[in-house]
Amino acid sequence: MTEKNPWLPNLKPNSQAHLRLFCFPYAGGGTPIFRLWANELPSQIEVCPVQLPGRGTRLREPPFTEISPLVQALMEVLPPYLDRPFAFFGYSMGGLISFELTRELRRQNFPIPSQLFIACRRAPQIPYPKPFTHQLSDAEFLEDLRQKGGTSEVVLQNSELMQVFMPILRADLALNDTYTYTTELPLDCPIWTFGALQDQEVRSEQLAAWSEQTTSSFSQEMFPGNHFFLINEGRSLLLQAISDKFNAFVK
Repeated sequence: MTEKNPWLPNLKPNSQAHLRLFCFPYAGGGTPIFRLWANELPSQIEVCPVQLPGRGTRLREPPFTEISPLVQALMEVLPPYLDRPFAFFGYSMGGLISFELTRELRRQNFPIPSQLFIACRRAPQIPYPKPFTHQLSDAEFLEDLRQKGGTSEVVLQNSELMQVFMPILRADLALNDTYTYTTELPLDCPIWTFGALQDQEVRSEQLAAWSEQTTSSFSQEMFPGNHFFLINEGRSLLLQAISDKFNAFVK
């Protein structure tokens, strides 16, 4: 673990940490989403933002368009980092990655996360509606991004930036849209979910359905705001909620 890992470019080892928290972004997102988390979460949490191909230092690598190959790629690099208690945090698309990665760890008899933190992602057994977002025309795609509110108008109106950003986002949304859920036994780790009351993408009952995926503890917390609220202006609320769950879990 001494060599730089492109999947974990911002990992800052913390020998005093009680928990290693792997963080998976929403569609189109990267490690900058989590850049302040290490300073704002308890010092006993080692924050490990995961850098997916196609963004940041991995911009020249093709992004994944299906969940299974991505999970298999992660299985090749993450096991050496599972040598202490760990948890997964996933925001939207990242929630799906976290879930399927956990199930693959279980299939291969690796340790699974002590906790799953899922934000603004419908339960995996609830399919995404058609028509699929990643198949929209460029004009429709841009308008869809504008309506969702996760991309600034400055970026949306910059044609050069969008030439770079749009293929990455289409790939991520294809990963979401084409996902097919397969029934397996529920996980035996707690699942903590977080949602936004004005989220047009994920309704409260779709978030609550995550309870079917665990035989352990489950909770759902709802905050004011839209789909991206918890990662932007609501970040402090989200991190406080994660801190509370961590503190309760280690007592």
